[in-house]
Amino acid sequence: MTAADPPHLSDDLPVVLVVDDEVRSQEAMRRTLDEEFQVLAAGDADAARALLERHRVAVILCDQRMPGQSGVDFLKQVRVQWPEVVRVVISGYADSEDIIAGVNEAGIWQYVLKPWVPEHLLATVRSAVEASTLRQGLQRVELDLRAGAPALKARLGDKLRQARHVFDFDRIVRAPDSPLGDVCTMAERVARHDLSVMILGESGTGKELLARAIHYASPRLGKAFVVENCAAIPDTLLESELFGHKRGAFTGAVDDHVGLVQRADGGTLFLDEIGETSPLFQVKLLRVLQEGEVRPVGAARAVPVDLRIIAATHRQLEDDVRAGRFREDLYYRLAGVTLQVPPLRQRPCDIVPIAERLLVDVCRELGLPAAHFEDDARRVLMGYAWPGNIRELRNEIGRALALGEGASIRASDFSPKLLQGQAGTGPHTGERALPPGAATGSLQDRLDAIEAMLLREVMLRHRWNKTRAAAELGLSRVGLRGKLIRFGLEVKAAPSQEPH
Repeated sequence: MTAADPPHLSDDLPVVLVVDDEVRSQEAMRRTLDEEFQVLAAGDADAARALLERHRVAVILCDQRMPGQSGVDFLKQVRVQWPEVVRVVISGYADSEDIIAGVNEAGIWQYVLKPWVPEHLLATVRSAVEASTLRQGLQRVELDLRAGAPALKARLGDKLRQARHVFDFDRIVRAPDSPLGDVCTMAERVARHDLSVMILGESGTGKELLARAIHYASPRLGKAFVVENCAAIPDTLLESELFGHKRGAFTGAVDDHVGLVQRADGGTLFLDEIGETSPLFQVKLLRVLQEGEVRPVGAARAVPVDLRIIAATHRQLEDDVRAGRFREDLYYRLAGVTLQVPPLRQRPCDIVPIAERLLVDVCRELGLPAAHFEDDARRVLMGYAWPGNIRELRNEIGRALALGEGASIRASDFSPKLLQGQAGTGPHTGERALPPGAATGSLQDRLDAIEAMLLREVMLRHRWNKTRAAAELGLSRVGLRGKLIRFGLEVKAAPSQEPH
């Protein structure tokens, strides 16, 4: 029996217990984890039990195949004696029976296969520690309940105020003259009224964030905001997930399951990518909306529900209705009010403010010091069409932080497609990035939009060298700068790239 037990454990870092009969595996996991966690190690179940009796462990990483007792059998006992510990199995054998037994009997939180990747293992343990912290928080809430309702009500009120602040419409990043401003203004007005809302927009434009803002600005903010991505799972599972099921309703239904519709009772149900559902499912959803009740699969009676529906899709549902792919009655039931979120390429004024916010968020998530964009990096961000919208922008910022050096992001830290101003291979490849107003408004508005687009393309092609761009356009350098300022495209030039 082997056990590595530090003489003194700090209260500052969570404790992770590694149970593995191979010393090299113990050391490899220790090297991966010891910068963020305190790591204990045991070679078998008996040594692990001894450590659990002496220390407050947050997470166990346990090998499945060990001499004497398997990992799953050991974790069954841990579940009984130390139920607050989050249990993770690590094994080189993808035995489905072991996995099922681990999940059902030992309450395994995750199953990690060998050979594991350090980054994945570290991310798994971080998530497990977070789950442990949340579990402790729930236990404290239970104590508050026993102590009395006033303390819990005060805490709930604080949490609601915090959530309302986080998801406030003013927190949706946009420039003062952004076309998204009109959308947010309309959404804020709609939020106060109990109307269903349809949010249209390309993937990655922030439809869910807008839906959350509507919920927390509505009278339903004290109830749940429940999210379901209708494109993520098949129709048969989607019906069970939303409507719930009774035990024995179908193969694998070993327990009663409360659906998301019931969980959202009194609150808001956000159905993302509603346009991807089948006609059969649409009929069942329409019945729930019309009758105000849901019948779980296999249930004998329906359950009344009161909720607000916010749906979203990247598709043009009116076209799908005309083509018979989406039910007209369901569409009008969902589209009480329709909001169109413009893609990022139609609001270039928002690119830099959003990028600045994302940079702060990504640095915090990666545990990096604060960073900033150099001027040439801002010019590259402004010159790209962003077919993947905010999600693509976030990915590019993460890549730049990983590959860059120091606290500044330069243009050279971005991927080649950004430097070349190409839209990549997304669904909108080949589209010209027209600013707002190119398709609507007065003739002068449309001409201004086209002129802004051409200026951006020429500046990007000449890597924002005003002298060469002005020569191509037949403008003086001062005249070009005036147009760039007029259309919000002026960014202070880096000394190394702008001739004197």
